[in-house]
Amino acid sequence: MKSPFLNYIRDFMRARHYSERTIDAYLSWVLQYILFHDKKHPREMGTKEVKAFLSHLVTARNLAMRSQNQALCALAFLYQHILNAPIEVNMRFKKAHKGKKLPVVLTTKEVSRLFKHMPPDYLLPIQIMYGSGLRLLECLRLRYQDIDFEYGALRIWQAKGNKNRIVTLAREVLPALELQQAVVMRVWQQDIKQSDYSGVWLPNALEKKYPNSNKELNWQFLFPSIRLAIDPVSNLVRRHHIHESSVQKALKRAVLKAGIDKNVSCHTLRHSFATHLLESGADIRTVQEQLGHCDLKTTQIYTHVVNRGANGVKSPLSNIL
Repeated sequence: MKSPFLNYIRDFMRARHYSERTIDAYLSWVLQYILFHDKKHPREMGTKEVKAFLSHLVTARNLAMRSQNQALCALAFLYQHILNAPIEVNMRFKKAHKGKKLPVVLTTKEVSRLFKHMPPDYLLPIQIMYGSGLRLLECLRLRYQDIDFEYGALRIWQAKGNKNRIVTLAREVLPALELQQAVVMRVWQQDIKQSDYSGVWLPNALEKKYPNSNKELNWQFLFPSIRLAIDPVSNLVRRHHIHESSVQKALKRAVLKAGIDKNVSCHTLRHSFATHLLESGADIRTVQEQLGHCDLKTTQIYTHVVNRGANGVKSPLSNIL
């Protein structure tokens, strides 16, 4: 990135251990904000210009509430932490209307068909996402040591909201996980022989707490990438986990082969996990804990398909037919 100002923001956020995804998203919104106001420096602007930009995102670009909120967070961060000139908290601008979006859910038969058409290299991650209700990156960021074979559980670290949790694990996949660990061990044994290998990536806090642990077997990714690569932040040679896009593409192909006429993504597996748990009689609080939701209202959306259709209402047609 050529702009010294944007580079400064990137360095500032990296020093405070923001994720690269968050950094890229925030920089994108700051850049769009600057271009919208004819490349005027943010220091010369304030609340008025922010409100105009946020309203433009809805009126001209028809963006959803989620995108508008992210833009607001990025600009609030910019003015508070970079420019030390916080903008107004309660701004009045044209807000996007959040339509009620119901999750796409697969039936158990559709999940079974999907598994049969998944390529072997990607079957286990897909099974874990469904069987444990994980987000895609939660699954791909699993480490060798995050499996508790004795209790049949997975340990999820620093998930969304920087929260940790323990989730259920189907014992039927334990043999496959043992084989996957054997793969990780073979890859690791090859990597540590490489003179330029700098170990797996670790969050900054862990790297300081456990020096040299990035070359230990327990910290290696459970689903390693096929090849070594240069870390764009540190410029060190590392082995990352498989890229999320490769899993997404494999899933899309399997959905077509399975003849499933639904808009299925990796997150659909998480939706299906929650719905099927509720259908089997699990308490909604338990489902909330498994999913890692802060607010029970977020979990309650899955009750729309449980028991008797929408919101638990029995259709009068059932009494006749």
